[in-house]
Amino acid sequence: MRKKWFSILQYLFFLGLGLFLVWWSMQQIPPEKWGDFKKSLQNANYWLLIPVFLILTASHFIRSLRWKILMKPMGYNPRTPNVFFAVMVGYLANLAVPRLGELLKCTLLAKYEKVPADKLVGTILVERAFDVISLGLVFVIALISQFDVVGEYAGQLLRPLFKTDQAAIPFFKIGIIVFILLFILIGTIVIIKKLPHNKIVSVFSKIIAGVWEGLSSIRQLEQKGLFIIYSVLIWGLYILGTWIGLYATAGTSNLGIAAAVSALAFGSIGMIITPGGIGAYAYFIAKVLEKNGVGFELGFANGTLQWFAQFIIVLIVGFISLGLLPWFNKKTTHESN
Repeated sequence: MRKKWFSILQYLFFLGLGLFLVWWSMQQIPPEKWGDFKKSLQNANYWLLIPVFLILTASHFIRSLRWKILMKPMGYNPRTPNVFFAVMVGYLANLAVPRLGELLKCTLLAKYEKVPADKLVGTILVERAFDVISLGLVFVIALISQFDVVGEYAGQLLRPLFKTDQAAIPFFKIGIIVFILLFILIGTIVIIKKLPHNKIVSVFSKIIAGVWEGLSSIRQLEQKGLFIIYSVLIWGLYILGTWIGLYATAGTSNLGIAAAVSALAFGSIGMIITPGGIGAYAYFIAKVLEKNGVGFELGFANGTLQWFAQFIIVLIVGFISLGLLPWFNKKTTHESN
């Protein structure tokens, strides 16, 4: 009972955080810029939601194919439609209660494909480990392609270090990035060894161990190359969808693929910290686009539109999948009889 109340309070806290960020974002728009914000949404090219819809749905489908690869070493080969339906219903459940969808899609697949749910939970952990790694790589790409933009979030103290001769900039940037990553890695190892019983360090150690276990588990997969290709395709489609989304509003349509990578990197953090990314996703995208020379009100309009597109995709495809799950399995059962 106590655990249930804790989950409810945790959800309400993060939902409240998301709503606060919506309110806070609105406060960041100067009164004289409200007209630009509304105009940007009114004049947006909503037809671009169609290719974004198809691209992100394709990424979810590829995610279901990747999940199937993780089940094969256990001796299970569920039907692809059931896996896809379960994934989308899981995303739909996550809109209501974060992380509920991870358990629900395991339960659904266990029901319709007779795959033990407890074994599926292990595959979810592996998937999340690779998603963390993939997101980390997206951040590295963003750091390399838009060093000044992403570096702004690292603090004002580091900025003077990056103003060098244009000829030396690429090598200098890469050297600084490698140095920072090595410093973080070595510092993390030292802290973990020095303070193994500290609660925060213990939690952090478990996260690192889980990610490493997920990375190591790829050696047991029969289709390692295909698994990596699917992972690249998933995040490649995320980037493509974000890039096309930038063309939907005035003021952001002139930004390139590098801005889309940076927006995706920080927008993904927003998706993690609040239910469905409410408030946080649009806010982080607005801040990134602001560093790209776009007014906050225009960036927030674009971020809001992109968040809405993802929300609608999950809502529509999720409810369709929820209805198709029993229909598909009833139909296949009759056909087999």
